[in-house]
Amino acid sequence: MSDATPPPSDPAAAQGAQPADFDAMTRDIADVPAVEVITTVAVHLMSSAAVNLGLAEEGEQHKDLDEARKLIQALAGLVTASATEIGSYHAAPLRDGLKSLQLAFREASVVPDEPGQGPGEKYTGPVFG
Repeated sequence: MSDATPPPSDPAAAQGAQPADFDAMTRDIADVPAVEVITTVAVHLMSSAAVNLGLAEEGEQHKDLDEARKLIQALAGLVTASATEIGSYHAAPLRDGLKSLQLAFREASVVPDEPGQGPGEKYTGPVFG
């Protein structure tokens, strides 16, 4: 079999589709600025935490406060540790999103944590509405 002939087990090739050129579709990680990597990771953590707080469509179906706590804790660590490196222009919206998630967690909890004991509050300090 030549290199031009796709293997028969490849479903895309069986339908006549061209194989993906992943090198052309992706960017070398060395070319991505640190601030972009940090904010992208933070947004993923925020999105996942929001889903686990039940804030997405059909939210109650995906609600898992234990998972949300872990994600918010990780987000707080990331935002706190990177704030001086990424500057206030990028850090301020991340802090706002983090605070919103912390407050949503408090509201979603049947027995709310004491102030300063909620997810991420060991990094951010107590969060009040």
